Amino acid sequence: MDYSKISNTIVRSALEAWQSGDCRQFASYFSTNATVTDDGTPKDFHHFIKESCGKEKYLDIDLVENEGKDIYGKFDTGSWGVLRVYFKF
Repeated sequence: MDYSKISNTIVRSALEAWQSGDCRQFASYFSTNATVTDDGTPKDFHHFIKESCGKEKYLDIDLVENEGKDIYGKFDTGSWGVLRVYFKF
């Protein structure tokens, strides 16, 4: 995957950790009160990492916006198949 599209170096490092399944490293980039939503529904951030990191990943990055903090692309969810998703940092 081409990470050079992500201009924000901290976001790039966090996404590289996610992609490699390094859950602890990924979590280290966030505050203890970080939030995540799934289709607009709030989810427990640390539970999300535990259940998804290392199992789900981006297949490619289609678009990067907001100074490299918003990442859009095809994402393999495993059980739900491949979906277009976004991570906003």
